[in-house]
Amino acid sequence: MNRFSTEAADAGKESSSTALRWTIIGLFSLGMMIAYVDRVNLSVALTDTDFKAFFHLTDRDRGVLNSAFFWSYVLLAIPAGSLVDRYGAKYPCAIGLLLWSAVSAAVALAGSVGQLLFLRVLLGIGESVISPGAMRWIRFHCSENQRGLAVGVFLAATKFGPAVGTLLSAWLIAAYGWRLMFVLLGIGSFVWLIPWLLLVKNDARQSRPEKTTSSQQNSISLRKLLASPAMWGIAAGAFSYMYFVYFCMTWMPVYFVERRGLSLNSMGIYTVFSFSGMAIIATAAGWLADRSVQRGWNAVKVRRGFTIAGLLLASTSIIGALSDSASVALFFAVFSLSGLGLTTANYWVLTQTIMPGMAIGRAVGIQHCAANLPGIVAPLLTGWLKHSTGSFEAPMYAIGIFLILGVAAYVFLVQERYAPRAE
Repeated sequence: MNRFSTEAADAGKESSSTALRWTIIGLFSLGMMIAYVDRVNLSVALTDTDFKAFFHLTDRDRGVLNSAFFWSYVLLAIPAGSLVDRYGAKYPCAIGLLLWSAVSAAVALAGSVGQLLFLRVLLGIGESVISPGAMRWIRFHCSENQRGLAVGVFLAATKFGPAVGTLLSAWLIAAYGWRLMFVLLGIGSFVWLIPWLLLVKNDARQSRPEKTTSSQQNSISLRKLLASPAMWGIAAGAFSYMYFVYFCMTWMPVYFVERRGLSLNSMGIYTVFSFSGMAIIATAAGWLADRSVQRGWNAVKVRRGFTIAGLLLASTSIIGALSDSASVALFFAVFSLSGLGLTTANYWVLTQTIMPGMAIGRAVGIQHCAANLPGIVAPLLTGWLKHSTGSFEAPMYAIGIFLILGVAAYVFLVQERYAPRAE
């Protein structure tokens, strides 16, 4: 009788622990959605006539403003990871959200372009901790057979966040104006802190990484990793993928409104379709690739095939850009970004598949850096091209060129024979 009672108690504890684990993963996902809402709300405001007139914005100004977030975000990617390694996820993420939410709300008080730039840099500082915090927490609190789904749920927020953020920002601007939009979205985010502080334990001194031998740590040098054609192909592919994504996050709202004549609300709806489609297809493509590998197909070929197919589908955005038909253009705007979802999960998993285990941390670090650089380049280059040519054709051509370069990188460079080997 006592044995059965003990087993029941253990089962209850395990069930409770599992529920809490997935609740916290849900909080991470919600926090990431909030982060993306606060990233894209400025992009929506840049389509508003009152906002542009108040700050006397040119296309170059809009490009710089969309890029400013990444000036600090890219520079702090590695230091933020060190911060959560030392102090855990609970308090750095809480302080980060408190900072970026307050900064988002403070845009309502800005009176110059310089102040907007300063606030966007602060936003990048605040948001720099959420991704490394989530990845560290998942690494130490989820077993190997749970991490794929956990990371998938977290990454889905990076697609649904822009969709929800664009729609909500557009509706709030139309209903209340751009100042109140920033205030409501910024202050409203503070609610997330309540369950976070109550449910998440401070794990700063718990779950330290496994110790590795000196030979394991030094088996592949950073220099040798950077000399690998496969690593350069992975970096080029990540840059190409994210160039299109960051264009869509920063300039697509403007493209919909100014080039295709949509209202703010209609623009928000089409953006929701685009990013939601990408999130759904990304999840399905990751699952389908997993099943294919389980059936005995070559993992590298499967992951690379999905990656290349997604980049090719994304390049169909050129068809819409060249069309005079608004309906054709809008269809391919949604279709191309949704199609890129075939790449989303698989190009990250492919890096883990093709790179030796002792080099995976540095390899993913290089890929993450390459994936965030377009956050600086895409807004600036798009703004400059639009200002110079007076249309969106040149910016759309640039997207097509980068995507084709990404395809070439995965076809010719990202191969097992070009991966670095242990020394």
